[in-house]
Amino acid sequence: MTELRRTLSLPLVVLYGIGVTIGAGIYALLGVTAGKAGLHAPMSFVLAAVVMVFSAAAFAELSSRFPVSAGEAEYVRSGFRSKPLGLLVGCLVIASGTVSSAAITVGSTGYIREFIDLDTLIIMPVVVVLVGGLAAWGIKESVMFASVFTLVEVGALVAIIVFGFWQRPGMIAEVPDVFPSPTELGAWVAISSASLLAFFAFIGFEDIVNLAEEVEEPSRVLPRAILATLVISTVLYFLVTTVAVLSVPLDDLAASDAPLSLVFGSITGASPVVITSIAIVATLNGVVIQMIMASRVLYGLGRQGAVPAVFARVHPKTQTPLVATVTVIGVVLVLALMFPIEALAEWTARIVLLVFTLANAALVQMKLRGEAAPAGVFSVGVWVPIAGVLSCIALLAGDLFI
Repeated sequence: MTELRRTLSLPLVVLYGIGVTIGAGIYALLGVTAGKAGLHAPMSFVLAAVVMVFSAAAFAELSSRFPVSAGEAEYVRSGFRSKPLGLLVGCLVIASGTVSSAAITVGSTGYIREFIDLDTLIIMPVVVVLVGGLAAWGIKESVMFASVFTLVEVGALVAIIVFGFWQRPGMIAEVPDVFPSPTELGAWVAISSASLLAFFAFIGFEDIVNLAEEVEEPSRVLPRAILATLVISTVLYFLVTTVAVLSVPLDDLAASDAPLSLVFGSITGASPVVITSIAIVATLNGVVIQMIMASRVLYGLGRQGAVPAVFARVHPKTQTPLVATVTVIGVVLVLALMFPIEALAEWTARIVLLVFTLANAALVQMKLRGEAAPAGVFSVGVWVPIAGVLSCIALLAGDLFI
């Protein structure tokens, strides 16, 4: 059987992680998050990051212990010694990737329509097919393409931060306004309500583990890439969201289909053409990376015999799982055409939180059984995955009751 190629270094994997995280997050969801949390939207991203940090550390160890595609499924199968539970998690991860891709496709369409006055029913299929073709082309080509996009989209966010504080130096004195006092119950309820959407914006580091069979020295590279992705994304999200809520009327921000274009225009007074173009690049980047992730998990499950072996076939020319990729493309297109971005983002977050809960619990099981990590593998204390379980359950419970 044709194998996947190990061609990805640490810089490429970090750029991959940041690319899918940012492309899936701030460009697509800034407006709807501000609509829920208002001036305190930056704190929703901070709260989501706090939930993420425990799971990120747990995944860093798990990815070192089990450097395989369909990693989450293998973590849970090994932790609970249950093939059916592992299969369930694998299916949930595929679902999160496809639903997330659909959400980002909807977000990308909003920016594309700033340039092209066509119906979404025309734009969406073109976007999905073209981006899906790139995902099927080859892993190094896809990730190199995504890495270039990532540098562009991060540069745009840094530009918004710099322009925001440069154009309005007094904004620095307003930054404390985004932090509510502990007694502002209404503000904290709004922050908690928006945190599920903000959590979606951090989805990405867990996608890294599914490149394990295509990464050089995965036990060393994967933990570093996971933690670097989370730290960089958190800093960018907080600063960009702060500039946005302090620069643009909140009602206008919440109603915009192209929120970062609105922020850029408000800050600079210049045409938003450049930032809109970059937003299209960023969201398309998010789509291609999520498609790669979902197809690799489907491939991994095929390798494990959990789904039909046809999904594990690697095309000899592209050296990518072509059947799995085409399947993902079809599902993404259907979901993008049927559901709005907010619903798709929230369902993605719920699915990922459930996967995180089970993966953290699996690591707790391994540690309680005394299964020490192999020598040289990144390792955390048992309290880290326990905190991961509790924080994920808390965010899910907040979604149910707020």
